This record gives sequence, structure tokens and C-alpha cells, in this order.
Amino acid sequence: MPKLLEWSGWKFFFYSREGMPLEPPHVHVRKDRSEAKIWLTPIVRVASDRRMDPRTLKMLLDVVSTHRDGFVEQWNDFFS
Repeated sequence: MPKLLEWSGWKFFFYSREGMPLEPPHVHVRKDRSEAKIWLTPIVRVASDRRMDPRTLKMLLDVVSTHRDGFVEQWNDFFS
């Protein structure tokens, strides 16, 4: 489970086994009992979330958007 970023207690990561066939690039974000899955392509958007309010999701989407290119690069490096 490669950790990509830690920000304000939130951990941004992807699982090393993302299913067969491999899912499109995305990150998982977790803090305490809250978690989200966020697609990176073609646009940054929420795939799923658990125990998150809209304001928190918006904040996390902004962080992912800022780091999107680096996350996609790390995804491609890991899975290629």
C-alpha cells in the first residue's frame, strides 16, 4: 500500500493490488473512520466515500487536484 502523501492527518495512498483488470488511476484517502476513493483521470472526481461531509470532500478534491500529476506519475511508475 504505497503512501503518496500525508496532509492534515489524511493519508493518500493506493493499494498495490487494485483488481483485475487494473482499475483506472485513483487514490484512496483515509483519516480515522472516514475514507474516500478519488479518480484521477480523466478528471478528478469522487468514486466513493464513507463518513464524509460535502465540505471535507471538497477540501480533499482540492488537495488531490493540486497533486494530481504527481499521483498519476507514481501510479504509472508502480503499475508499469
